[in-house]
Amino acid sequence: MFAWIKDNLLTIAILLGLAGAVFAIVFSLIRDKKKGRSSCGGGCAHCPMAGKCHQRAASAKK
Repeated sequence: MFAWIKDNLLTIAILLGLAGAVFAIVFSLIRDKKKGRSSCGGGCAHCPMAGKCHQRAASAKK
C-alpha cells in the first residue's frame, strides 16, 4: 500500500490540487449566487436563456 502511494505521490498531489481548485470555484459560485451576483454580462441579445436569467426585467416589459 505504501509503495503504491510512494510511486504515485506526484499524481496524488496533482489530483488533490485540482480537486481543491474545483472546490474553491464551486464554493465561490455558490457564495456569489447567494449574494445575488452573477457572471452574466447582461447582454441578452443573443443569449438562449434571456427569458430565464432576467425574469424580472422580462416580465416588466410585458
